[in-house]
Amino acid sequence: MFDPKIFLSELSAVIRNAVFSIGGTIKGRKVHGNSVNGDPQFGLDEVAEAAAIDFLRASGLHLALYAEEKGLEFIGGGSGSDGGRSPEFLLILDPIDGTRPAAAGLEMATISAALAPYSADATLADVQWAALREFKSGNLLFAAKDDPVVKADTLSNKRETRGMFWSFELSGHPTQWVSRCLGNLLDTTACAGGVFVFNSCSYSLSRIALGQMDAYVDIGNRLLRDYPESEKDFRRVGLGSILHLFPYDLAAALMIAKKSGVIVTDAYGQDLGETLLLSGDPLNQRSCIAACTQELHQEIMKNIVW
Repeated sequence: MFDPKIFLSELSAVIRNAVFSIGGTIKGRKVHGNSVNGDPQFGLDEVAEAAAIDFLRASGLHLALYAEEKGLEFIGGGSGSDGGRSPEFLLILDPIDGTRPAAAGLEMATISAALAPYSADATLADVQWAALREFKSGNLLFAAKDDPVVKADTLSNKRETRGMFWSFELSGHPTQWVSRCLGNLLDTTACAGGVFVFNSCSYSLSRIALGQMDAYVDIGNRLLRDYPESEKDFRRVGLGSILHLFPYDLAAALMIAKKSGVIVTDAYGQDLGETLLLSGDPLNQRSCIAACTQELHQEIMKNIVW
């Protein structure tokens, strides 16, 4: 009988082993092109995604895979629209979320995998099972939609921004726009608290659930929506593409964080559940504000200068 936890655990372990087998992270630093959504792809990404596809083809499962590098493909049969049977599952996979830290041999990277019933219109709210494997340590985090929301014992009880430990996003984000909005938060937390740039959404969200961080902020997509004139700057630092939070960045981490009691919304304070899983369009990309308590989430929202 199919066990989603075992399946996601084995998949993520295979990916991790394949990347470590290339004999060090330096070999994985060279950029070999861009993903279907425009994100630069490093050697590590290619090795990881190839290992995932080999594992999935050998599994005998009939599923749709949406992964960072190549986008949507069907494993084990037709798409349903071509006369074949429709896949049972949709697998949303980021083989390495945090490629740059991983390529530097640092901890700030995960293997992110989430399963939903297959639908061309599936959303984040449809995800049924989610797994994150810490790339360096190998530790596995797992959550299922049927699990109750239970505030993790590790979760911080921080309620004010002063002294908080938090991370924010800069990859593909023009620094001058981000600093105008986050300057107050940076100034009040850099010394008395801690400010980090991990450039991995899944790692950042999972650190809140584990009590290592109090909050995570990615305001990029709200800036683009509120200030369309910023697009030229986003494309300049994104090497021609808009690089905000894609569905595969959020699919697993969102469920794991929320099931642990973390407060997670977009930068407008709205639920992320309606985000389509199969679209990388800038209007389907997302922003994110996450915090260990509702009070801290509100304080962060109030202290961002829009």
